[in-house]
This record gives sequence, structure tokens and C-alpha cells, in this order.
Amino acid sequence: MFIIMKKTILILVISIFFTGCLNKHGISLRYYSDCEEYYDMQGYYHKVCGKDDIISYQKIKDTASGAINYLQGEEEEPQRGNVW
Repeated sequence: MFIIMKKTILILVISIFFTGCLNKHGISLRYYSDCEEYYDMQGYYHKVCGKDDIISYQKIKDTASGAINYLQGEEEEPQRGNVW
């Protein structure tokens, strides 16, 4: 009886803890991200999205590739100087 109750509480806590929405930018608290759209002084259009994301897909990709490179023992390529 106690084991079933313990499992039920654990499942409820985990489901409440992971109540994030997956959208096209990452994991967020909202399904639709608020995007800031504006034109700069030169007339170029800018759209900045994903400020309210908990974690973005690009950040996940960068972290995973860094971890894989670390585990494989690959060294990072040294930075090259400016061409100019």
C-alpha cells in the first residue's frame, strides 16, 4: 500500500516539475513565444524570439556537441587571427 502511494506521489511531482511547452525555439512556459519585431534606423527588419525560453534547442545542441567532443578526447581547434 505504501509503495503504491509513494509511486503515485513521485509521478505527480515529476509531472508537475516538467510542465514546460515545446515550441519551435525551445522549451518554454508558453506554447507561443512572444517575438519582438522592429525595423532599425537603416530600414532592416529584425525579429527576436525566444527570450522567455527555459532552454533553447541551439543551447542543447552546443552543450551536447561539447560533451561528445570531450568524451571522445577531441581537442578544440585553435582560434585563428583576423584576416583583415
